Amino acid sequence: VLISKKEKRQILEHLFQEGVICVKKDARACRHNEQQLEAIPNLHVMMVLRSLCSKAFVTETFNWQWYYYYLTNEGIDYLRGVLNLPPQVMPSTLTKQRPTRPALAGADQGASGEGKGWGKGKGKGKGKG
Repeated sequence: VLISKKEKRQILEHLFQEGVICVKKDARACRHNEQQLEAIPNLHVMMVLRSLCSKAFVTETFNWQWYYYYLTNEGIDYLRGVLNLPPQVMPSTLTKQRPTRPALAGADQGASGEGKGWGKGKGKGKGKG
């Protein structure tokens, strides 16, 4: 399969940006399922990722007619060299997500003592009427 350099670069950039990619096992699909790669045939994406898997730059998991490819540390180094990226740039799977709300925002709501369960709980029912 002949894959243009432009398409291969798009696939590699998307893989590095996300850190993971899933590909449906359908070589006849006219386009790939992810929105950023819709213009590329699914067969081209399958072949590029199969090549990276044979070089141990990605790990492959196959489940329910879908291939899941995860970028390895060696693959990150390889893609940095191919795409000319600085060492500070990391895939989104390795960047730590920051919470949008404070961690203890809802902690004071359960202090009323009135539960919604069926059990008696501690101290309920004892010593009362």
